[in-house]
Amino acid sequence: MPLNAGAETDYCSVPESASETAPLLAPVPIHQWQPMNREQLETTAGGSGWRAARCYLVVLFWLAWMAMLAVAAVIVVISPKPVPMSLKWWQKCLFYQIQPELCPDVQAEGSEGINVVCEHLPYLRSVGVGALILQGVFYKKASTANLTELTESLETKTQIQHLLTEGNKADLRVVLDICEVNLLGNEIIGNSNTPSNHSATDVLRFWLEQGVAGFVICDTDPAFSVETLLGWREVFEEFSAQQEERILLVKQTSDVLRPLTVLTQSNITLVNMVMRSILPKSQQPLSSEEVAKAIATQLQTGQEDMWTSWTFGGEASDELKRLLMVLMMTLPGSPAFKYNEEIDRTWDEKTPHSEVALFSALIHSKSREEVLLYGRLTFLPFNTTNSFSLSPFSNSSVSSPPVLAFLRSWGCMQFLVLLNVWPEPLSLDPAWTPSLPENWVFVASTGMNRVGLTSLYSIKLQPYEALVIKLFQPGD
Repeated sequence: MPLNAGAETDYCSVPESASETAPLLAPVPIHQWQPMNREQLETTAGGSGWRAARCYLVVLFWLAWMAMLAVAAVIVVISPKPVPMSLKWWQKCLFYQIQPELCPDVQAEGSEGINVVCEHLPYLRSVGVGALILQGVFYKKASTANLTELTESLETKTQIQHLLTEGNKADLRVVLDICEVNLLGNEIIGNSNTPSNHSATDVLRFWLEQGVAGFVICDTDPAFSVETLLGWREVFEEFSAQQEERILLVKQTSDVLRPLTVLTQSNITLVNMVMRSILPKSQQPLSSEEVAKAIATQLQTGQEDMWTSWTFGGEASDELKRLLMVLMMTLPGSPAFKYNEEIDRTWDEKTPHSEVALFSALIHSKSREEVLLYGRLTFLPFNTTNSFSLSPFSNSSVSSPPVLAFLRSWGCMQFLVLLNVWPEPLSLDPAWTPSLPENWVFVASTGMNRVGLTSLYSIKLQPYEALVIKLFQPGD
């Protein structure tokens, strides 16, 4: 049977006009693209008006961009920002309280003992001390008749004049402590009934002429009154210059400082600085709970209108003294150390390097960081869910002692200070740590061994440890 049997006659048939050599598919013609001229572009874009519209849109874009830039500049200019105030020398100063007769190195009599003190002056200046507060110079029962005479340990005023001269060479100011000295009592010369011709202002003027930078009185002294201090202020102004202001410090011995109100002149300053103790007075070292309550009370009290000079106050263990030194150097105000406290260990060759490094880091930050000079203080409560109470009147037991912490803020800069006054390690509250910024710089710790920190969230404070951390907000 033929293969094409039954098939339609036109199946696979070739047209008679077709050639066997012609291709089955016709080639597709190649289109040649030609650039459009101006008229064709305008026609395609919708006419000549499109060009004007496009120009208007470009101009509008740049005008809007310039307007936003101008608004941003105005916001930056008019937005409130912290302006550093001009600080006086005593507001940037580290004070050092010394009583020559109590110094073990100053057991020699006469000028030889003062010379031993003078030998330490260059070193004290090199570690950042700016002024000495000379204590125990006058008899407690001294009056204006003999206030130019000193105690037996110093013999004559010639030796204190020598100290003033050496202090001036070392660029150290000297402040005299006349706390509890009777300046306003019975001004009688010797045992006679002859009244003294000297007044309290005459005595102040005598020592100011010798180069004394100021005086310290107590809030319990009769001299701590508006009437008396108004007269003293006039004397201070006679010897004060722009960078050499003579100052008056008041030791606060009571819980609340008695206010001084000047009705006639509201802008006059009677007291330049108040010396406050962090710890209450005690004969024995305070416990960790007592120290924690005292620190928390000071942090929650808030900043006073008057500039503060901080001292240790009561007794504490050696471990807590280093923590208190960190606290004093990071609180608002001017720290005032005493002889035989942490600062004296820095000149001992046997002192561990970490203690020297800690003090150097703190004094460097205190003098250079604006946030530590001007910044406000914010107390940060930790571990609020436990049963421990920081109230000074609380008698509750310690189940989970908290980390004491506060923040110093100035503009975009912040310093976070963490304090563990307890003999066991403590961790930060996990519910609080996520609010910490990711960018930070380690500044100091009591052990100066925290260089390897990688995350604030995993910090565990060691017993009696203090940490100082500089925080950066996003965009800094």
